[in-house]
Amino acid sequence: MQQQILAFKNDYVPLADQIRGAVWGEFVGDAFCLGSHWIYDPAELERRFPGGPQGFEAPAEGHYHAGKRAGEQTHYGDGALLQLRSLIQRGRFDAADFGARFVALIESPDYRGYRDHAAKGTVANARAFRQAHPGENYGYQDGADDDQLATACRLAPVAALHFRDYDYLAVVERATRVCQNNERAVAYLKAHAMVLRELFTGNDLESAFRQAAQMIAEDGVHGIEVAGGIVAAFNAMDLPVKKATLKFGQSCPLANSFPAAIHCSLHHAGDFAAAVRATAAAGGDSAGRAAMAGAWLGASLGIEAIPAQWRERMAAREEIAQNVERLVVMVCGE
Repeated sequence: MQQQILAFKNDYVPLADQIRGAVWGEFVGDAFCLGSHWIYDPAELERRFPGGPQGFEAPAEGHYHAGKRAGEQTHYGDGALLQLRSLIQRGRFDAADFGARFVALIESPDYRGYRDHAAKGTVANARAFRQAHPGENYGYQDGADDDQLATACRLAPVAALHFRDYDYLAVVERATRVCQNNERAVAYLKAHAMVLRELFTGNDLESAFRQAAQMIAEDGVHGIEVAGGIVAAFNAMDLPVKKATLKFGQSCPLANSFPAAIHCSLHHAGDFAAAVRATAAAGGDSAGRAAMAGAWLGASLGIEAIPAQWRERMAAREEIAQNVERLVVMVCGE
């Protein structure tokens, strides 16, 4: 398997199609796993979805996402939709604008999505600031102390819009701290952003991961941890995706999910659909891994690699399509 990866080289993909692929890939990966998300027991997953999830299943009664319909996003994707809207309307990443939108969504009694630790902590900190400093502007850089997947599942459009900026990684750090004021999370999200930048500037998938590992290793103790996870993903290429995911850990923390998503992306470097199916079948926080892998493979392979019928099954397809095209114009002028 390692030799196949080393030999894999993408054909040229225009930047516009890479951006379309990265953003659509993030949303599609998340929505594909809606009904099978957070099932950790392999036997239970097989019982509910013989042969593995086929994608876009409606959540069963009692599920974390119960009440949502097939084709909708998990809570990760809900945040990603807000992020994309904010970017398009503001013309740049704006922490205060996105943060205000996010807190308003989570505080709304009409919100049907799951409220995870990052969401609850972010809202609690925003409320505390409002109570202590009435009338003052809040910078939304005091998110939850959380090292899981919230920001990783909505980074692709931020990366696409800002990857050429001199302060790119500072933008990524601000984007992370809105909901995850945590140094480990910042390091992992910087690495995620480095991978996307390498892909947008023409590097192949393997080179993008290796280059990101080298750069993030210089970013202190957490950077060394992230780089070690990337190397571990390469070193596990003799394992199938399910076994590698169990080895790294199926759970939400980035220390587990980030290398597992990298392994899956490399294992299926030329096949977007196979990668998403494989990580869904591995259980646990599949939606988060699929959103990351979807962004990387979408950027690597381009929009045409994402099955058109999958995009058509997305509940928010019209909004995503319109805003992605606006993003492409903002970045590429087309």
